[in-house]
Parts: sequence; structure tokens; C-alpha cells
Amino acid sequence: MSSRAVRRVGDQTAIPFHLMRGGTSRGPMFRAVDLPRNPQLRDAVLLAIMGSPHPLQVDGVGGGHPLTSKAAIVECSEYDGVDLDFTFAQLQTDGETVQTSANCGNMLAAVVPFAVESGLLQPEKDVTEAVVRTTNTGLIARITIHTPEFDGHRFVQYSGNTAIAGVPGAASPVEIRFLNTAGSLTGALLPTGNVSDDLAVGGDTYRVTLIDNGQPLVIIRATDLGVSGYESVAELSDNAELKQRVEQLRLLAGERMGLGDVTEASYPKMTLVSPPMAGGALSTRSFIPHRVHESIGVLAAVTVATALMMEGSVAAEVGTAGTGRQQTLGIEHPSGIFETSLDLDDTGAVVASGNTRTARLLSRGEVFVPHTVWDPEA
Repeated sequence: MSSRAVRRVGDQTAIPFHLMRGGTSRGPMFRAVDLPRNPQLRDAVLLAIMGSPHPLQVDGVGGGHPLTSKAAIVECSEYDGVDLDFTFAQLQTDGETVQTSANCGNMLAAVVPFAVESGLLQPEKDVTEAVVRTTNTGLIARITIHTPEFDGHRFVQYSGNTAIAGVPGAASPVEIRFLNTAGSLTGALLPTGNVSDDLAVGGDTYRVTLIDNGQPLVIIRATDLGVSGYESVAELSDNAELKQRVEQLRLLAGERMGLGDVTEASYPKMTLVSPPMAGGALSTRSFIPHRVHESIGVLAAVTVATALMMEGSVAAEVGTAGTGRQQTLGIEHPSGIFETSLDLDDTGAVVASGNTRTARLLSRGEVFVPHTVWDPEA
């Protein structure tokens, strides 16, 4: 458990941190008390920690990719029925923006393990459950991890038999149950009120589903964009014409979804869908938003699965939905299959969702930033 406090070391400031993998993402995690409360100063500190902007983030702990250019800030919550508040920060390798307006279901998986490691939570049983509020959007999730006892102390169990696509090996499961995902940023599950909409770009019209069930998403047939939807990440990344058209559609969709000018935003995400090829319910290729995702985000998978259950949506037209009030749908992506669970009401509407992730503590100690960043007036 971390007991250090922020301190000055020569001309640098040392900040306690834990470097953790959450799902298929990775980033430094901090107690809120160890970072500045002022948002502008906090963001400057995070940029220095990650080494942004730089394509390799060589002067920081970022990994040179959006999935490894993330940070998390955690504290005990003052909200009734909520244990922890989690602020997710998305940084870029090539920009100086720190976005705290969207969710990240992968880093969410590391929040409860981090809270135990840092002393914010004290486990008392073999299974520890906590309710986490993502401050970015108000998303509430109930998260369960394993905390067995060893030598008189309880610890976070990281080893196990749960494998998730996009991460090598297996680990202990982190069970996540989302309690309120609809309209995370747009205020409505279907921001335009329609299951499908038409977007006109460059003289062509594209049929899309604009949906927000934890992640604002634009779902479009891959074949409508001139690709099969089964291409590798590298093949899609090298397709400059495709990437340009996808971005044009994203900007237009952002306006339609009530998000305004999303040029500098990391949302909405773009998801190309195709019929399943590997035994799942639907095949996907995701843009996040300017790079092709090696797999698919947690909340993007939940949102795609939700769209799959909606008659008339683009996803439903190319995918294969199951039957019954409780369903587990496999969302195919470049690295494998993401299993997401859905609960439906009598009308077939999705009322709850969840998934299983894994997490692991990679390192802990102190990360250093120039003292002039921490205290510009020093």
C-alpha cells in the first residue's frame, strides 16, 4: 500500500503512483489527494507525467498509443451508496489536450484493485465489491474482485484463469456490472430519436446508427465504406482514403448527436460492422477515433451489443442476436471476441449490461515531473 506523499526532490516533484493495466489499456493511477485540484494545473502535470505531446512519449511514462496514454484519479466518494469516485483522463501522443469528458471501461477495471493497493479500500472478505462512480459522465458500476487472505493480510489476487482478447495469458476476473449507461454524453440512448439515420458526405449517403450506451458510437456497415470489415488493423490504418471518409462522417455525426464540434474530442467512436466470422454475434473494426483499435473498448462493445438488439439498427441488420431475457453476445474484433452480457425487459429493451475484465499492478512508487510544472510560480 502507498504511504508516500508528494515531495520535492531537487528540481523535480515526486508524485506517488501505481502503473496498472486495466483490461486492454494501461496507465498511471493516482489518489486525488496527490494531484492538484485545479484542473488546468492537474492537466499540465498529467501531460508532463505522460510525456505528451510526443509520438513516443519518450520523456514520460506514456506508451506512444491512445490505449497506453491514459490516466486515472481515484478517491473515496461522498455520494450515498457509492464507494469510489474515478476520473478518467485520456491523453494523446500528438496533442496537449487532457480529456475528462468520456468513459473508459477498461481502466475502470483497475479502479478497485488500485483502491485496495493504495489504501482507499480495506478488504474484509475473499471477494471485495465496490460501487464506483465515473465522474466524467456519472456512470455507476458495481465491481467485484478477489481479495484472499495470505499470511494474515488480504491482497488483490491478480493470477487466475480468465483470459480476455487483446491481453496475453490469463488472470483473475474483474466482474463489472453497469447500472446506468444510457445517454452517457448525449443524454439519450438514441440521441436523434432514430434507430438509424442518413449522413451525406462527399455526394454519398451513408446509413448509420447513432447510439450512446456508455460510449457515443457511430455504427456503419463496413461494405458501405468499400471494405469488408475483416481487414487487419494494419490494412485499415494504411487506408488513407477510408480514414478520411470515416473522420468526415464522425464530425457530421457529432453534430447530429448534439456533441457539437468534435474535431478535438475522442468521441464519438466509429465502428464498422460486418456479419460474424468466428462464432460471435457481430464483427467489428473500431476507430478511436483516428487510430484503429487492436480490439474494441468495453463500453463500445456494450453499445454495439445494445444496438444489435434493436430492430432496424445497422448492427441488427448484419449481426445475429440471441433470444431470451439474458443474453451473452460475442463481439468479434481484430484480436478475438469480447463477451458482453445483457439483461432485457419484456419489450426486448436492454436494461442492464456487464462484462468480465482483468487487471494487474505493473509498478508503483513515484513518478517525477519538473518542479516548474507542479509549481509554475516557484
